[in-house]
Amino acid sequence: MSRLVVALGGNALGPDPQDPTNPVDLGRLTRAAEVVAELAKDHGLVVTHGNGPQVGLLAARSGGRRGSRVEGLDVFGAESQGMIGYLLEREVRSRIGERPLVTLLTQVVVDLDDSSAARPTKPIGTIVERRDAERCEREFGWTMAPVDGGWRRVVPSPRPVEILELEAVDLLVAAGHVVICGGGGGIPVIVGERGELTGVEAVVDKDLTTALLATRIEADMLLLLTNADAIYSDWPQRSERVQRIAVSELRAMTLSEGSMGPKAEAAAAFVEATGKEAAIGSLDDASAVLEGSMGTRVVPDPH
Repeated sequence: MSRLVVALGGNALGPDPQDPTNPVDLGRLTRAAEVVAELAKDHGLVVTHGNGPQVGLLAARSGGRRGSRVEGLDVFGAESQGMIGYLLEREVRSRIGERPLVTLLTQVVVDLDDSSAARPTKPIGTIVERRDAERCEREFGWTMAPVDGGWRRVVPSPRPVEILELEAVDLLVAAGHVVICGGGGGIPVIVGERGELTGVEAVVDKDLTTALLATRIEADMLLLLTNADAIYSDWPQRSERVQRIAVSELRAMTLSEGSMGPKAEAAAAFVEATGKEAAIGSLDDASAVLEGSMGTRVVPDPH
């Protein structure tokens, strides 16, 4: 049975458009569970998921308090990872019969020497109006950045270098389990001289962690599912879908750092490291994206 690693975008799972204070859109979560169950029929499956909107909502609910080690972004990442993982597992379990399924709280060692560790670029939370963004900057000390439709909090996103639960994931997949892990890119940590772990005030990019995971467990393919149906060469007009693209051509494209850029980078990293293929597309079109009839397929450069 081939190994497939699937990333579910945080924006594709919620929050509820009818109630932005509700961190998870249960309708979209149910759809995601249906997709996971369908893919699990024919593949050894590892599923990761985003948490950008959810971790931002949890941080906002804290009132922007700073200085407490039980209210940092690492802890909110763990909290949202557990919440989404539990809800997703609950929905998937009812659809896959007796196939074993497990959710792992996942810690990821990050590179604090990476330039992105000190540069807030990763959007989290919901989109707000300018006056609310200014209030958050003034009262909480947050960095807010303009996005399509308004303003959003941005935080550092250091590069993942090691997944601490990697061996467990590999063993579970080999034993036939469907594994949900790496939620929100994992809980960002650093390792001290004596092996002690310290959480980092950051959010790891889920797609980069997923690419690292897929490479290390020798997945046969990486599937990145989001709320966009493909990469487009003329975004935002979206009239020229990129159906198939080599790594070097993909790296030459200019894509949004806050949305499609990390997915393209993750796909390219996996393809370069393994010589295998990756695909990017809509959650609703998952089977067609996997088959190559929809979405964007990323392939190795020709020799």
